Amino acid sequence: MTNDVPLTSRSLPIALLRARERVMGPIRKMLADVGVTEQQWRVLRVLNEEGPQEPTHIADRACLLLPSLTRILQKLEAKGLILRRAHPCDKRRQIVDITAKGRQIIQDNIQVTVHLAEDLRTKLGPDRHEALLDLLNELRDLET
Repeated sequence: MTNDVPLTSRSLPIALLRARERVMGPIRKMLADVGVTEQQWRVLRVLNEEGPQEPTHIADRACLLLPSLTRILQKLEAKGLILRRAHPCDKRRQIVDITAKGRQIIQDNIQVTVHLAEDLRTKLGPDRHEALLDLLNELRDLET
């Protein structure tokens, strides 16, 4: 093990941040036009894909901390994009669902994100794109 600090061009945390900005920059513009944040978009996407669920599951699937999700849900509810209701078996818990208005935002804008993803896939090449996703998922699953 060496004590040499890697150059920023070879630093994994910095490389991941730069890659995230490359991917999210164009999406951020679309989201600004729609009036939702990146985090709100992720919550809407999770609810649209997976249906009604508890906040803890949404936080996990949308890569959000639960306290942040609480504020995000309040804003989405105020915009009429989600509904919250008591859990049918335990009134202390809640179930969150996307509204028709929330689904419409996804439907109206999903093609932009699909196009941006396809553009990256084409530029990387399908094999390298899949390899990158596999490596990132493997990194996520490493034991700490």
